Amino acid sequence: MAQYEDEKKSEAEMKKSYQATLIPKEQGEESETESEEIELTSEEPEKEAEGAISNLVPEEPEKEAEGAISNLMPEEPEDEGPEPERSGVTSILIDDEMKRSYINYAMSVIVGRALPDARDGLKPVHRRILFAMKEAGITHDKSYKKSARVVGDVLGKYHPHGDTAVYDSIVRMVQTFSLRYPLIDGQGNFGSIDGDQAAAMRYTEVRMDKIAEEMLTDIEKETVPFRPNYDGSMEEPEVLPAKLPNLLINGSTGIAVGMATNMAPHNIREVIDGTLMLIENRETTIPELMTAIKGPDFPTAAHILGTAGIKSAYMTGRGSVKIRAVAEIQELKKDREQIIVTELPYQVNKARMIENIALLAREKTIVGISDLRDESDRDGIRVVIELSRGTNPKVILNQLYKHTQMETTFGIINLALVDGRKTKELNLKEILVIYLDYRMEIIQKRTLYDLRKSQERAHLLDGLKIALDNIDAVVALIKGSANADDAKQGLIDNFALDEVQSKAILEMRLQRLTGLETRKIIEELEGLIKLIEELRKILESDELKYEIIRNELLELKEKYGDARRTKIVHDATEVMDEDLIPEEDVVVTITDGGYIKRIPLDTYTMQRRGGRGIIGMEMKEEDFVENLFISSTHNYILFFTNLGRLYWQKVYEIPEGSRQSRGKAIVNLLELQEGEMVNAMIPVKKFAEDRYLLMATKAGTIKKTPLSEFKNPRKAGIIAVSLDDGDELVKVLLTDGKKEVVMVSKKGKAIRFSEEDVRPMGRTARGVRGMTLDGPDDEVVSVDIVDETTTLLTVTENGFGKRTEYSQYPAHRRGGKGVITIITNIRNGAVSKVKSVAEDDELMFTSSDGIIIRIPAKEISVQGRNTQGVRVMNMKSGDKVVGVARIKNGEAEKELKLTALKARAREEEGIEIPGDEVEELEDIQDIGDLEDIENTEGAEEIDEDEDKVEEDDEN
Repeated sequence: MAQYEDEKKSEAEMKKSYQATLIPKEQGEESETESEEIELTSEEPEKEAEGAISNLVPEEPEKEAEGAISNLMPEEPEDEGPEPERSGVTSILIDDEMKRSYINYAMSVIVGRALPDARDGLKPVHRRILFAMKEAGITHDKSYKKSARVVGDVLGKYHPHGDTAVYDSIVRMVQTFSLRYPLIDGQGNFGSIDGDQAAAMRYTEVRMDKIAEEMLTDIEKETVPFRPNYDGSMEEPEVLPAKLPNLLINGSTGIAVGMATNMAPHNIREVIDGTLMLIENRETTIPELMTAIKGPDFPTAAHILGTAGIKSAYMTGRGSVKIRAVAEIQELKKDREQIIVTELPYQVNKARMIENIALLAREKTIVGISDLRDESDRDGIRVVIELSRGTNPKVILNQLYKHTQMETTFGIINLALVDGRKTKELNLKEILVIYLDYRMEIIQKRTLYDLRKSQERAHLLDGLKIALDNIDAVVALIKGSANADDAKQGLIDNFALDEVQSKAILEMRLQRLTGLETRKIIEELEGLIKLIEELRKILESDELKYEIIRNELLELKEKYGDARRTKIVHDATEVMDEDLIPEEDVVVTITDGGYIKRIPLDTYTMQRRGGRGIIGMEMKEEDFVENLFISSTHNYILFFTNLGRLYWQKVYEIPEGSRQSRGKAIVNLLELQEGEMVNAMIPVKKFAEDRYLLMATKAGTIKKTPLSEFKNPRKAGIIAVSLDDGDELVKVLLTDGKKEVVMVSKKGKAIRFSEEDVRPMGRTARGVRGMTLDGPDDEVVSVDIVDETTTLLTVTENGFGKRTEYSQYPAHRRGGKGVITIITNIRNGAVSKVKSVAEDDELMFTSSDGIIIRIPAKEISVQGRNTQGVRVMNMKSGDKVVGVARIKNGEAEKELKLTALKARAREEEGIEIPGDEVEELEDIQDIGDLEDIENTEGAEEIDEDEDKVEEDDEN
């Protein structure tokens, strides 16, 4: 209650001091360009209270202050004061009362209704809704409950306002077109982007979304302050623990008194990346943060034109961005064209926009529209605008942008409550710093709570241990006691126990006296002692607290991260391709027949070691996957060919294909020479001076060239290394020039030497001897950088492999024959691929038949050099391992179950099902229950429940 009284006192001070933006500046006074802070506490209540709404009255204190509304009252003599009390009624000036009442109203709106708290990004009504749902147990894993029930709980317990306001807030927290990450999962009609109203609360049902539960994590551990509700019958949280940076990811909008907020939503991946940058370095600047947080990411996607408004908002807390609908021009028959609108600006009513277009066409403001229809469905927006013959579609499109809501302006005002006591316009860094500081407080309070509970439990267990160590004496004492109180006092006096411990001993069951139970008590006590020590270290170390926050954010990014929806176009008159491409990891493959494509990384499922895999690509007879690589869409890809030449492309310029498609012929993408094939690909962001390309050839030659030598390639390619007759380039590595490397040959030999033994050379140089081969039929398979934190994975062509510690390979000077790295025999076959892998990596294996399997690296055992290895992939007759890709740190996979089931059905029953079609399983017959379809070689069973896509609904 003391805390509540302090809060009430603070609120009283806030009311007396509210003056902020309502006070007009005098002539000549400079306007503040930085973030404007409005203090809601003051030491001069009377003076501040009079100035709170001084925009309604002139600023001269004596003569003008009484004139605001005094023309409504009869004039009184100057020397007369207020009339004396009559029958308990006091006469006051109406303008004074208006000022006081308006301040009270303004403060109530600002603090209690309209502005979000910078810590959890929620307004009071949203906070109360989430807390009420948690208290009622309406979580994401429970059944839906009627919206009316939730509204009733919120009104009756925490929010004494109208039910319509509460239900409208719930509706917005459900709508996927209103919130970037909805906080409530709804069932029923919750309105539409056409402005349709939601069904009545008695019809709709809701439950918390999983992401909303992250906002309330650890609330039971005394991490946030509580205050009495409106009638004092229960308590509610002043703020939520907010594991998520909700203020940025979902934004907020609200109109208070004399001020308003309008914060844009953002992509959770980008916001977390920016927060991690601040954890690493608190001196990170806003421009540096903007390399991670590109700009707003609206739930309705569309395009943002330019970055000036974004920079202004991030630097000062205010700015405006233009948002443009996404439209494409399609050709029709008979020289006619149509415009297809697929994405709309944020908060645009689609039905109203279509009506406006129709009106403009009827009034001839826009001439050339022959038909207009809405073909939108649950799969997305599709507004079709057919044009008359001979109409220029670009002109029509520009007119639509100019005259309709296909282009709007979103005014950003990053105004929020800081510490619940003052309003402030926040720049990007301030928002993140407030969130980080708040999370540090939460971690501190949570750790203190865990420490206290652990100490209490350890204290109790310590008493039980004393009793167990002296069990005979304890039993005798209890038996000899007249009553429980005597027994308790006897335990305290004879065994130096306190009341809590003695009570626990008396309540202990006899079964706890068994040897197993005794051991459990001792083990629990030992575990608690270690935990207490760890908790104390956390309390004493800010670094450990930041590490906890980092790990929690990375977990959230993994669970809820998704691709950016809104693309930022830097030039409003010219759309750059890269601006329209989301930056994401993709798989790039090249077949022996010369076909290339990129595929989303999450297309492939993870399986167990020894699995048969899934159909990775449908190819022509005798074609197989020769190269497989993983890279970001915004990276450059340097293509190195077997003839020692280099070609250069952006990853997004590589055509995207499906898992079963062959891709595009590489001769149509790169201008390759006759007999030339791509056999090495290196992703780079920039051509740095201090980076090198290390190249190895089939004949054992090694060469090191500065990366900057390759920054100006020609379309027809440039020479990367000069080769002798019969020699070919087999592997290229990006290095810093100072690493140790391992070269591995086809016959299972490996040599380790320092990269510094190889002097830097120009592009056209031949290189030096790296490894002496074991006969004319031997050749270098690969070269890799030594990383002692990883192991060397060696895979043979028959599907066997192993991991070996790098310490097993002694360092030599370059040019030697090396040592055995794996036994090559009839069972294993020759060495096919070699790669450094970490324990928590995942591996993607590709066979010459196009089969792809993905398994954790840790499932492949670590063995010595002179061993045969274990089976990593089951091979059909004539099939060979031709590719291995490393997926670092266990990147998340999202398996497309339907495609996998179809592929398996095709494999087992020979049913012809087009790989690119997504349709019901009606075509699969004579297979029986799909749940019984298993891979006999140990592939991971695909559960039917994985096919369900859960919607993330938040506010």
